[in-house]
Amino acid sequence: MNPCRCGMAGEPGQACARGPRCASDYQARVSGPFLDRIDLRVDVPAVTAADLIRPGAAEDSASVRARVVAARALQAERHAALGLPPDTANAHLSPTQVESLARPDAAGQRLLAEAAEKARFSARAYHRILKVARTLADLEGGGAVRAAHLAEAIALRASAEGRLGQPA
Repeated sequence: MNPCRCGMAGEPGQACARGPRCASDYQARVSGPFLDRIDLRVDVPAVTAADLIRPGAAEDSASVRARVVAARALQAERHAALGLPPDTANAHLSPTQVESLARPDAAGQRLLAEAAEKARFSARAYHRILKVARTLADLEGGGAVRAAHLAEAIALRASAEGRLGQPA
């Protein structure tokens, strides 16, 4: 979603022609319940000429694909043990299933509890964060859901304004 109607708010060296209120008015057009259904909210700044010239140090597509295939295989095995279809993704788990399969370690539980209280997560947001954290753990090899996975899932859910999981 653009930060404002013209898309310039918050861009380095750019300014929105309508001022700071433009961004809040524009973003208020999207309902809170709708935003609550979006699992990953990533702020993507405009690409500069320097970004295009600089050589990329990114992971290649083949290795990313291999990690995703391995994570999906772990999910299929885990879900088959529960009697679920093998193509069931973490995103399709029920709240009860995700609570049992994505049980965080003690540090992760504390982090999640603090973030949920501070940001007033809805039940939907809470379970979606667990699903994303379970997927992040699967991408690392399928171990336990740790605080680092939860921190990343919470950060990926946070909107650009810093309202952690809080519907606008």
